[in-house]
Amino acid sequence: MSGMLNKRMHIMTTTAALALLLAGVPQAFAATPADTLVEGWAIDDIITLDPGEAFEISTAEVTANSYSKLVSLDLNDTSKVVGELADSWTISDDGLIYTFKLKPGLKFASGNPVTAEDVAFSFERAVKLDKSPAFLLTQFGLTGDNVTEKAKAADETTFVLTVDKAYAPSFVLNVLTSTVASVVDKKVVMEHAKAMTPTDEYKYDTDFGNEFLKTGYAGSGAFKIREWRANEAVVLERNDNYFGEKPPLARVIYRHMKESAGQRLALENGDIDIARNLEPGDFEAVSKKGGIATTSAPKGTLYYFSLNQKNETLAKPEVVEAFKYLVDYDAIGETLIKGIGQIHQTFLPAGQLGALDDKPYTLDVAKAKELLAKAGVPNGFTVTMDVRNTQPVTGIAENVQQTLAQAGIKLEIIPGDGKQTLTKYRARQHDIYIGQWGSDYFDPNSNAETFTFNPDNSDAGTNKTLAWRNAWDPKDLSTKTQAALLEKDSAKRAAVYEELQKEVLARGPFVMLFQQIEVAGYSDKLKGFKLGPSFDTNFVYTISKE
Repeated sequence: MSGMLNKRMHIMTTTAALALLLAGVPQAFAATPADTLVEGWAIDDIITLDPGEAFEISTAEVTANSYSKLVSLDLNDTSKVVGELADSWTISDDGLIYTFKLKPGLKFASGNPVTAEDVAFSFERAVKLDKSPAFLLTQFGLTGDNVTEKAKAADETTFVLTVDKAYAPSFVLNVLTSTVASVVDKKVVMEHAKAMTPTDEYKYDTDFGNEFLKTGYAGSGAFKIREWRANEAVVLERNDNYFGEKPPLARVIYRHMKESAGQRLALENGDIDIARNLEPGDFEAVSKKGGIATTSAPKGTLYYFSLNQKNETLAKPEVVEAFKYLVDYDAIGETLIKGIGQIHQTFLPAGQLGALDDKPYTLDVAKAKELLAKAGVPNGFTVTMDVRNTQPVTGIAENVQQTLAQAGIKLEIIPGDGKQTLTKYRARQHDIYIGQWGSDYFDPNSNAETFTFNPDNSDAGTNKTLAWRNAWDPKDLSTKTQAALLEKDSAKRAAVYEELQKEVLARGPFVMLFQQIEVAGYSDKLKGFKLGPSFDTNFVYTISKE
């Protein structure tokens, strides 16, 4: 009887602690629950948890820990992929047919078996939903009309993908490591599917469970999603049906915490186990604190600001170039991103095939004024910048505001949370947007395509890349980017990406700022915590507590 009572008391204590953690209420004890990991992190960019729709950095980490894909990035050698749900795969001699054999005995968190039909359905729904990340799959020639034939189950454990061209195999496989290729439980999803009336914009009679998966869950990853409260928390629970090694922890809580100082205090008090948004000063301070360890990892994530070419003034080539001379790169590097980033001015992050480290731009107000005069705006102009109200982007925006003023440009900063600023940016309603871009997969095409490819610059364009979001229409570069996908020779392919970077550096409406070095402070009671090489490789299933 006393054993049962103790068990009940433990459950009650854990539940109460979780309630306090989720509510953001300071706890009476300076320790998070022993079976729970609590991370402080700015997660206000989360818009949806549906992997067929999600295209945000925070969401990608959540889905990477709760959904499985056919293949995943090899963390020991990022030039390769390894099987996740797939046990093996083959590629036809003509390079068009990819055949995947699934591992035996796979289950979703629901207990339903993972079959090739689920894989095929996941591809079909992503293509037919046609949300932001759909282009990652449709670039292989998949359409709503042909996807059921091009991405299909040959039998219960065999999935066959037919692409339209003989792409470099590494490119195709790397794309399949992206969030949109996550495999969902068809039975669960369709049980929650919402009936639709076909329209000119949407021709299917179902939403393929999109409304449900915005906040729901139907995956097979190490953790299952229990709850998401916008701008508050995401709660994950261990998936006991997971096919891999079972996570040591019962649950993981991402607490939305924007401010670096707040995260530092919470970490020092034991209210959180990991602080993820530490600014340089706070990171340095916690590194000297007993009981706290620190770590860092270079990321393929780039910070930049971009000029919407719908704005007639910002569309002038001389104005675009002037902005690149109105950034105090040295000051930003020495203060705002010290230890958390490296100045980087090209669109490919260091470490990817063909990446350049060219840095031709420095703060040169006289040069900028000369360019503005040539553009017909010698006295400057007024313009707005949409800024997510987190660091370091807020500080960088304020820094740029000061340097622009030296050339007569008045910058009005419009702050907002991640969801607000992203939604506006994706609708092409901004003047200037400052943000970050992480490669969707570890292949240079991920960035090359989004910064250069824009086949339809109308507001109805289906390939909503960063070039499209900024109404930039470099048709010559779009053609080169597509050709690079068919080049099998790595050296020749790298040369194409080098050329593309130089072109965007010279005339693209993107002012590249720096490449992220992700940092974190964490309790030294944690074991197995490691930051990955990309935004969707920060895995929590390896973490345990002493």
